[in-house]
Amino acid sequence: MSYREERRADDALKAEQSRKNAELRAEQAREDRRLELETKLEAKKIAAEQKRADDAAKAEQARKDADAKRRQEQADKKVRDQEKAKAKAARAAKVAKVTRWLNANPVTVFVAFVMLASVIPAVISQVGALGDTGVHVLLAALLAAMLEGGAWAITFMGKAAEDAGRPAGKYRIATWCTAFVAAGVNYWHWAAKLPNAQWVAIVFAGSSLFAIYLWDMKTHGSHGKTRADRKAERERRRHLAKRRKDHKDIALEADRLLSALPFGAVDDEEAFATAWRIHKGAEPGLSPDLYAKATNARVELGAAFELGEHVRPELVRAGMLASLYNPFPQRLAEGAPVLSGSAPLPALQRAAKGATAQAGIGLSASENPSKNDGEKASISASEKGGRGRTDEELEHLLPQAHKAAAELVAEGKPISAAGLAKQLKIRREDGMKLRDRVISERKLKLVDDQADVAMGA
Repeated sequence: MSYREERRADDALKAEQSRKNAELRAEQAREDRRLELETKLEAKKIAAEQKRADDAAKAEQARKDADAKRRQEQADKKVRDQEKAKAKAARAAKVAKVTRWLNANPVTVFVAFVMLASVIPAVISQVGALGDTGVHVLLAALLAAMLEGGAWAITFMGKAAEDAGRPAGKYRIATWCTAFVAAGVNYWHWAAKLPNAQWVAIVFAGSSLFAIYLWDMKTHGSHGKTRADRKAERERRRHLAKRRKDHKDIALEADRLLSALPFGAVDDEEAFATAWRIHKGAEPGLSPDLYAKATNARVELGAAFELGEHVRPELVRAGMLASLYNPFPQRLAEGAPVLSGSAPLPALQRAAKGATAQAGIGLSASENPSKNDGEKASISASEKGGRGRTDEELEHLLPQAHKAAAELVAEGKPISAAGLAKQLKIRREDGMKLRDRVISERKLKLVDDQADVAMGA
């Protein structure tokens, strides 16, 4: 290859290289331009997003501020409404308080009105009386106020002393003296001014006295003891006088206790109750004799019920028939008797009640006669050819007799000789002995139980 050809080849290669470099530069420039545009677009997009975020944040903040402002306004309105409600309630309470006071004290309202209607003319009259003598009107007003106001000042001082429990007599005397002086001034003035109308002078003089009189009636006339209080006081004095008459020793002992103890430590009733316990050993109104009488009465009542064990039903029926044909009849508690030899009276069929019935020592006549007759017949048949028990054997059978008696009581039956004889398989005579022993011991136990209950109470 020649030089020229090599040169042309080199130039062509250089030209191709230059073209490629130019194309590369152009491509790079286009890429740079594209990247620049993408960067600008991204920046604008980011700016737009940021702007939207800022606008949203501003809108949210504005909404929050509006909500906060609205809530604050609602809270302020609520506070204002509450304050208005409180003020309204306070006014209503004041009005209600005044209304209640007016309803509860109508006398005070009308007394105050009448007192003002009485005092004001009296003051004006005294001002006119002093003014007619040439005294300056201001001095006349002060002097009149001194006279009327002094009377009322003394009146209220007396009321305060009376409420505190101090003597108030001197205040009342001073009040009436001052009021009479004021009344004299008014009377003198109008008697000299209207000699032909003395009643006018009397009216104005009375205006200085009437208010004081009305107040005195209100503060003293509405107090004091009522009729019921006075009656109760009289009854109490009579009661104390009768107590000292009926219980002289105890009343003297109570006086000694009152004088021995510190003043006010006990009252009269406590001292008398203590003296009663010292002398009688029981609560006021009771005594060992009364307790003994009550206990004996219960024992005698049980013994009276026990008498029915030894009375035949025929005798009881005869007594009731006699009561029925009494010329002074009384209503039978349990109906009319039946005139029959076998049918029992309804009254005889009732079970005994009360403490003696619970103890099993009630009326034995309440048993069915036909049943008793059958029991007696069976016992008599079993007793034929038997023998009586000795005292030692009966003593040995006593616990079994108590058990049998308890069973009879549990069944609602009285403790009878027939019942004991049937259960213990013994003769009727032995049953009667055991029955007497059991009933006496149960009576003693009943008395002991009642005594324990009384002591416990």
